Amino acid sequence: MIQQHKNGVSIGKNMIWKCLIVDDEQLSLKSVEKYCKMVDQLEVVATCNSAFKALEFIKAERVDLIFLDIKMPELLGTSFIRTLSQPPKVIFITSHPEFAVEAFELGAVDYLLKPFSLERFLKAVNKVINTDSQIGERQGDRHWCEYLYFKINRKMVKILLENIVYIESIKDHIKIYRHQDTPLLVKQSLSSVESILPHHQFMRIHRSFIISLNRITAFTNHDVEIGKIEIPIGRQFFGQLKKLSLQK
Repeated sequence: MIQQHKNGVSIGKNMIWKCLIVDDEQLSLKSVEKYCKMVDQLEVVATCNSAFKALEFIKAERVDLIFLDIKMPELLGTSFIRTLSQPPKVIFITSHPEFAVEAFELGAVDYLLKPFSLERFLKAVNKVINTDSQIGERQGDRHWCEYLYFKINRKMVKILLENIVYIESIKDHIKIYRHQDTPLLVKQSLSSVESILPHHQFMRIHRSFIISLNRITAFTNHDVEIGKIEIPIGRQFFGQLKKLSLQK
């Protein structure tokens, strides 16, 4: 069964990723569809309960990203990808960890083990929308990937990376300080956001702080200055920052 959707909305010049969800488990399929609808950069164009139905759809319609189960009747998700000469981006969604190596050999963006949280889903999606894909290049817009989405008060809020000054860890939350804007409190760990931030633009300098490298005005072996703000720097991070500054 194929259920086709046409309710995606493009915002500004940002790229909209046309998504296909393929899973024979209805509960899992609906869960992924719900997560997708929370991100305005994703448009679910169809859902399928078998790989054969997905193959039928993908031959007729444009698909940029597939959320794909592996163990399905008739045809495995990995086998389905092998049938495509130019497969779109793929995020595997499965209960079976044993297929992970094969999945990444096939070029998977990520491999989500069920059940997975919204935070884990967003981490995978951010990997997709922060890559310089051929689709983005064809549109001639190289700035569409310069932001991340964070869940704040039940909404997915887009934050431009260039506006982030620094990020502070506060218990089980992070506080994102932005240029000329109010800070935002997000229920997320500092390590998880560190893993999705571009390393050429951001750096962890303390167990509780990540800073924007472009915002640094001065630093010592004790702290980093961003304008009038002084942020402590951990001993193990100072050498890395000093080495990086000498490469500039």
